[in-house]
Amino acid sequence: MTKWEKIDKNKVALEVTVDEEKVDEALDKAYRKIVGKIEIPGFRKGKVPRRILEARFGPAILYEDALELLVPEAYEKAIQDTEIEPIDQPDVDIKQMEAGKPLVFEAKVEVKPEVELGEYKGIEVEQVEPEISEEEVDHYLSEMQQNHSRLVVVEEGEIQEGDLAVIDFTGYIDGEVFEGGTAENYSLEIGSQTFIPGFEEQLMGCKVGEEKEVKVTFPEEYQKEELAGKEAVFKVKVNEIKRKEMPPLDDDFAKEVSDFDTLEELRQDALNKLKEKAEKESRHELEDKIIQKVTENSEVQAPEVMVEKELDRILGEFTQQLRIQGLSLEQFCQLTNKTEESIKEESRADAEQRVKGNLVLEAVINQEGITASEEEIEEKINQMAKQYQQEPEHMREYLEAQGYLSNVEKEIALRKVIDFLVEEANIKKVKKSEVEREEGETKTQAESESEEIDSP
Repeated sequence: MTKWEKIDKNKVALEVTVDEEKVDEALDKAYRKIVGKIEIPGFRKGKVPRRILEARFGPAILYEDALELLVPEAYEKAIQDTEIEPIDQPDVDIKQMEAGKPLVFEAKVEVKPEVELGEYKGIEVEQVEPEISEEEVDHYLSEMQQNHSRLVVVEEGEIQEGDLAVIDFTGYIDGEVFEGGTAENYSLEIGSQTFIPGFEEQLMGCKVGEEKEVKVTFPEEYQKEELAGKEAVFKVKVNEIKRKEMPPLDDDFAKEVSDFDTLEELRQDALNKLKEKAEKESRHELEDKIIQKVTENSEVQAPEVMVEKELDRILGEFTQQLRIQGLSLEQFCQLTNKTEESIKEESRADAEQRVKGNLVLEAVINQEGITASEEEIEEKINQMAKQYQQEPEHMREYLEAQGYLSNVEKEIALRKVIDFLVEEANIKKVKKSEVEREEGETKTQAESESEEIDSP
């Protein structure tokens, strides 16, 4: 039996009662588990009668294991019966636990906040129609050249931006070598901004074999506190200079890097890919604008516990992106003088907006009765099975066993509600060139007004 009441805006208290028969069953199981671990003189191990065990150690010796059996199951049933949606772990207080009597406990838990939906149909919004310029296609092909370039050793000449300088260096603070400030044959890409500010720029123009003193100041927020704000001198020797040599952009290049025979065909393929990417980005921006407007029209709060979970998810996504680039989160923090907490704090506003947006979308789903059909669920499972190279039936079994099938249903419903909001919106399409021109005019006007204010 479960009673519940709202004790705060987003918090409820459940009073859960478990009948005495289940309590006694759990105590029996707890006794069978514990008795094999207890030794009492005069009794063989595992053969101590329950009454002797309880007389020696007290009845409470069985309560902890019994409660571990009873409380989680009873709590889950209470959640189902009351249809509340917890967003955090419950704070459980045992009110009564005794053999031959019902178990009574109170569980206080934070739940999803109520959403007061505002207008969500007929949202007026602009969608930027993508336009791909010749310069963008040129840049795309240039990146392909960069990716297929090779490093060649520069025997004569000076270090330029983009070069890979192989250097030895030793760092000094107040004339003393400091820990972590020495390396040999270190490869540094000039212009990558991966070193202390000002270091790379001072190597520009150096030649192979040249030695130079580089003077820098560590940032005030540098990760190693003992170096923060300190002035340092690095004695640097240039061992080698390597420079990217790019292949010519011609038909042979197209044949080498693609299935096309001519550069013109490769160029058309680049245009198509850029268009496809731009259209996806335009659609994504449109959806974000609509969700933001619906959220602004509604009354909704973002509970801190949900924001923290979203921040953890954002950090996880960011860490995965870094791995793809060959960096760990720790390395990124060292390079940028940031901490895990500072990165999360920078993402807080975004996390709060995502939480509010998701709560509003769920409210629209409930309002419109949007659900995932069995056919849609099956299609999604087939996609996942293909992605992970599994049989669809095995993928479904895994999702059901792990309790993830409901997540699949929610994901489908979220996709459907976003499509629904887009269909119901009043969308004005504008060309990218028009938007850029207006932004340029606005910027020019703002700069002009600023100059007028600054004028004596």
